[in-house]
Amino acid sequence: MNKNIFQTARGLFTRIADSVNEAGGKAYKLTAKQALAQYASTGCFNQTYYAGADEQLDKVIELAAGIDAEFVAKTAVYSREKGHMKDVPALLVAILSTKDKALFERAFPRVIDNGKMLRNFVQTMRSGVVGRKSLGSLPKRLVRDWFETRSPEQVFKQSVGQSPSFADILKMVHPKPTDAEREALFGYLIGREIRFENLPEIVREYELYKAGDASKVPDVPFQMLTALPLGTPEWTEIARKAPWQMTRMNLNTFQRHGVFSDTETVKIVADRLRDRDAVKRSRVFPYQLLTAYNVAASNSEIPREITEALQDAMEIATENVPAIDGKVFVLPDVSGSMGSPATGYRRGSTSAVRCIDIAGLVASAILRKNPTAEVLPFENSVVNVTLNPCDSVMTNAQKLASIGGGGTNCSAPLYELNRKKAKGDLVIYVSDNESWIDSNRGWNSGTETMKQWNEFKSRNRDAKLVCIDIQPYGHTQAHERADVLNVGGFSDQVFSLVSDFANGDLSADHWVGVIDKVEI
Repeated sequence: MNKNIFQTARGLFTRIADSVNEAGGKAYKLTAKQALAQYASTGCFNQTYYAGADEQLDKVIELAAGIDAEFVAKTAVYSREKGHMKDVPALLVAILSTKDKALFERAFPRVIDNGKMLRNFVQTMRSGVVGRKSLGSLPKRLVRDWFETRSPEQVFKQSVGQSPSFADILKMVHPKPTDAEREALFGYLIGREIRFENLPEIVREYELYKAGDASKVPDVPFQMLTALPLGTPEWTEIARKAPWQMTRMNLNTFQRHGVFSDTETVKIVADRLRDRDAVKRSRVFPYQLLTAYNVAASNSEIPREITEALQDAMEIATENVPAIDGKVFVLPDVSGSMGSPATGYRRGSTSAVRCIDIAGLVASAILRKNPTAEVLPFENSVVNVTLNPCDSVMTNAQKLASIGGGGTNCSAPLYELNRKKAKGDLVIYVSDNESWIDSNRGWNSGTETMKQWNEFKSRNRDAKLVCIDIQPYGHTQAHERADVLNVGGFSDQVFSLVSDFANGDLSADHWVGVIDKVEI
């Protein structure tokens, strides 16, 4: 017997890989439902490191076509309400308009929940990607309902944005105003002559301020004010009234206009940033706080109280991170492909946050709640790094994100744990899953990651593996089974799923089971 090809297998049986990833390495194909969930929670229809925007769009449409309409609807609602995503949920709702009208009608108001989402939906329909270029009677009615179920002030404040503008949408659906105020507002938005005194008060205040006939800055989105000649007093008033997300996104703008020279305003802004209810309502991604912190920390003119408030906000945004009984290993991918923008490339709107920033952030947040956890960043091999669990999430995330480079070898950290015969209860990967360096063995075998996990399991029978994916590719290095969870996304919902999985509270279908429980 040739012992070179009939080696004694260690650990559990490893399933043969049934797919090839974008980097050319062995992988396991996700089921259609798992893949749709992954795309819905990580896809932004931009160019990623390995795939183009058109490829992602075609894949989502293909997956949705082959899956029952109810799961498509539940995925749309889940990815919007829990995953805080925009592009794929809007597309899925548009697909439902041709797939199942009853489910479309039920999902629409939960997914198309603000002006940005309304514009996303209408543009998706107009593009023809779902098989029609016109809205159709039912979508038109639901868009009209969107306008009618919001106050005139809400409609006005959410009218920021183009392609399509609210004027375009109003001309498409022709909502019937129920009173003189709405009639004036709709006329104002589409450029008709209207009776000024019939406009909502907020619109009148805005127009008077624009004309120089009022000194008080109106409480409108800052995008409506940026083209106006505003001085420090006006910007200070804007900063004092700004909603949470606007505050996070405009700290440099406030500093540039002298807002932070006023200590009282600094306190107001800092208190807003660290306000627990405001953070939760904002549906902020933890990585967006990391971006704001990096921007603020690099500007010496922004007061320290502001950067400290952002750190407090991060602690709130990551409080769903589980404190896990037993030994935890966190394996963040720091390879070259992880240096790409987390939401992909698109000219004029490429995110400053990279995949490696998110991997470092997740690892740091878990370490914060689990001080005995070990973090093993990897690329070609494991990278040695020393982290202090007492440091802030921001500090450790920055340290991990500063590594970067090399090829992708997802099995490397598990190989190292097996070499040391390590004992553990939970292993967490944060990666794009594009492992290729460890695909040298014959193709009639499983992934090296799964082989190493099975060996780890032979020593740690109750151990569990979580693979957090942050790019939409539709495959994984560890196939789903009772001890393996594949999950994707950027929101704090990922932490909740990890907690439930570690505690044995997920169904046999894991993430798909969670989505299936969504009420439509």
